[in-house]
Amino acid sequence: MKAMILAAGFGTRLFPLTIDRTKPAIPFLGKPLVGYVAEYVARFGFRDVVVNLHHQPDSVIEALGDGSDYGVKIHYTREEPQILGTAGALDNARELLEDETFLIVNGKIITDIDIAAAIETHKKTGAIATMVLKENAQREKFTEVETADGLVTKFGGFPEKIQNAGFNVQDRTMKIRNPKSVIQSPLMFTGIHILEPRVFDYIPRGVYSDIVPSFYNPAIAAGERIAAHVTGGKWFELSTIPRYLDISLAILDGADNFHGSDCSISDEATVSDSIIWDDVVIESGARLHRTIIADGVRIRANEVYENAAIVRGEMVKNCTEVPEKALRGEFVGDNYVVSLAQ
Repeated sequence: MKAMILAAGFGTRLFPLTIDRTKPAIPFLGKPLVGYVAEYVARFGFRDVVVNLHHQPDSVIEALGDGSDYGVKIHYTREEPQILGTAGALDNARELLEDETFLIVNGKIITDIDIAAAIETHKKTGAIATMVLKENAQREKFTEVETADGLVTKFGGFPEKIQNAGFNVQDRTMKIRNPKSVIQSPLMFTGIHILEPRVFDYIPRGVYSDIVPSFYNPAIAAGERIAAHVTGGKWFELSTIPRYLDISLAILDGADNFHGSDCSISDEATVSDSIIWDDVVIESGARLHRTIIADGVRIRANEVYENAAIVRGEMVKNCTEVPEKALRGEFVGDNYVVSLAQ
């Protein structure tokens, strides 16, 4: 069985961390994010992996190479001149995927979800597709997926926040403090799904299309079985700079900081809860707390930053435009500083 990792996105909400690379190619604790995903599918026996490319494709190729460092063999597909969407990406890789059941994984996640268990669900149900779902206990801004009798029935909107509610870690439900009642957490899609080649009967040829309106909605309307595999596994999605920082620190599991290669950090600097990429210099007296310091940045003596992402200013000055969805920053000396408290 082959796997496909979706890696063509722009990563606009991660700008300026993505100014010189696409989102799946950003470093995550010393390894490209997409490298974690490649290793993840390899742990479940997937060796042939398709990776789609569009935005800054060379950054993904540089990160993954032929895949041998991650235990896989990679086939790249390019989407040119326009990005093709989540269904269009499959159409573009149709000749590589249409012979057997295949796995799709989003290239921006960190997870330990058991793919083997999801495949077993897929086989038992005889479904045309199986979506791996997870409870959205914190009611974050992910589309709700409705199910009945183990099948996906509908896609809703974003979940509403519950007033005067608390999250119970033990039973993973939202509890209303007054009155005393329990509301189950909505389900969300993890970006992991297992598909049969028949999905290509639904996917249009050679055009931009997304997977829910192009395949899932029509398939459900036609009476196809879309299995729902609900998992309790760990799952993190790194789509924004604050999420990137929070998830990085959570996975460090007690360590204060992470720094990459060829960094020079003064013993007289104070650095806490920070993620530092490669070739960074932090001079004496600098104080950093909850920061992301990108490649090649120099933090001058006695500079103080908190809750910020910092890249070299020249990179932003040479950028044609700042994406609309990006957090706004400012030039400070040689650097471009983005506050995460926006």
